[in-house]
Amino acid sequence: MDGREDTPRWRTSTRSSGGACVEVAPQRDTILVRDSKDRHGPILAFDRAVFAAFIDGVTHGEFDLRN
Repeated sequence: MDGREDTPRWRTSTRSSGGACVEVAPQRDTILVRDSKDRHGPILAFDRAVFAAFIDGVTHGEFDLRN
């Protein structure tokens, strides 16, 4: 192994604007997430299944604020 497989390849949504977003880096067993404005700050790691459930919840409005 040459180390490149373990180097995160960060990407930002094409819908992001103004720098108020997160970046993700898929890894073998996890999805890494970081603040795009603080690239040297903390990195969160999520199990792929947990991250997929979160994305599904976002897609279906599960986290929408209701007044």
